[in-house]
Amino acid sequence: MKIKSLLTAVAVAAISASASAAEYVVDMQGAHASINFKIKHLGYSWLHGRFNKFSGKFDWDKAKPEASKISIEIDTNSVDSNHAKRDVHLRSADFLEVKAFPKATFVSTSIKDLGNDKLEVKGDFTFRGVTKNITIDATKIGEGKDPWGGYRVGFQGTTTITMADYKVKGKLGPASTQVIIDLNVEGVRH
Repeated sequence: MKIKSLLTAVAVAAISASASAAEYVVDMQGAHASINFKIKHLGYSWLHGRFNKFSGKFDWDKAKPEASKISIEIDTNSVDSNHAKRDVHLRSADFLEVKAFPKATFVSTSIKDLGNDKLEVKGDFTFRGVTKNITIDATKIGEGKDPWGGYRVGFQGTTTITMADYKVKGKLGPASTQVIIDLNVEGVRH
């Protein structure tokens, strides 16, 4: 009888744990998410851009943020710096090399709740065939019901990557070796 009670308790705990974490899909349909980047141009100014096509999903439990998981896939060919000729160069082997590496991905490995809606998100970022562990400094913007009967949660995050770590061949000068990535993610609960 004790074993049966123990198994029942474990099953109830497992169901409760999985029920408390909800799965969200990044809201690309409503254009409520963005992946932007900036890099110094020759050390004189900032070059800004974005990726227009990406997808992702995440599990979120506000009572237990450390149990959350995130995965994002970026279509590198969708790079957009608001300058068509430059975008062709960015897609080339000098930078993104989109023919060989049409996708970049991020998969979280840990999430740490820092308090006051601040999170430290660590994960594997794969870009140009190279995978490195990166840290995203994130903030939960808010969550709640939307006007259409759904439920949403939104986050903002920032990270910096070094181009040489991902074998980027293009050079923009010694002051232009790092790219700052800014993510804005709004998810719709399934």
